[in-house]
Parts: sequence; C-alpha cells; structure tokens
Amino acid sequence: MERFHENEIEIPEGCSVSIENRILTVKGPKGEIIRDVKNKLLKDDIKDNKVILYAAKASKNHKKIIATFTAHLRNLLKGVTEGHVYKLKICAGHFPMTVTVKGDKFEIKNFIGESKPRILIIKDGATVKVDGRDITVTGINKETVSQVAADIELLTRRPNFDRRIFQDGIYITDKDGKKIGK
Repeated sequence: MERFHENEIEIPEGCSVSIENRILTVKGPKGEIIRDVKNKLLKDDIKDNKVILYAAKASKNHKKIIATFTAHLRNLLKGVTEGHVYKLKICAGHFPMTVTVKGDKFEIKNFIGESKPRILIIKDGATVKVDGRDITVTGINKETVSQVAADIELLTRRPNFDRRIFQDGIYITDKDGKKIGK
C-alpha cells in the first residue's frame, strides 16, 4: 500500500533556506550552515516560506528518515537564529586544577596532580569560555558544539574509577537548554 508522507517546517523571520543539488543552505542573523541531504528516499521542496520534506511511498523507514531530517533542519534553524549553548562544571575536590583557553586550545593543568597538561584543540565553529568553575560552549552548529562539550568532558574521564567517590573532572550540566541530573 502506497502512502504519501510529509513534514512541513516553517522558516522563521530573518532566515533563508535554499536547496540546490540536494545541499541545504540555511542563512540567518548568526551565520550560515550548509547540510548535505543526499538521500534517495527523501524529496524536498520550498513553498510559501516552508520547507517540505516528503516521500511518495511512506514506509516506516521513510517516515523515520523524514523525521530525522526534520529534526536536523529545526536544529539548523535554531542555530542560525538563537545559537546552541552547552554548559559544563569544573569539579576539583582533591587537587585544584587550572582550566584556560588560549586561541583554539583548551588546556587543563594539575588535573589530579599531573605535571603534564591535558590539551584539546577546539573545533572550528565552537567558542569556549571559562568563567571560574563554569565552562560555556557556544556556536551555531549543534553537532560541533555538542562534540566539543563531549570532548572536554572526555578529557578528564578516568575509566575504572567510581564517579561517585572520585568526583574530580569536568561534567556537562546543561545540554542546549536541557538540565542534566537534579
């Protein structure tokens, strides 16, 4: 049985969306993001200030693909209008660690008394700010911002240690507006 399925995403004021050769370009007040939507099952169109993603034969797989690209497009539109923000917290109970950002390098000194600093190269498109015990990662591309936040958290990860007892490290507290934990 053939069924037609579509999702419509309204383009916010101040944004423009264009699709050429299955490459989606989203422009807004904060910047521009280019996304590849090359999927044979998915068709796309722009009409009446709305982006329409649809499939002629809507099986479960087609619906899942349409829902995935709809979520990606909403994230792109939110990124170019508002931006994405991830927040992290520095927890140093035993050894006072020093966290700094120098250009595109994120550096942690004296983590658990280590003499060698731990360094992370920050990806293009993400901005990291350190304010006391709080770290803020911002940018317009959600994938880049979330990956940088995850890389910072992994920089202080210690396998085979119980996190409830050995709490030193850097942990994500907010994921783009969603509180984690209590």
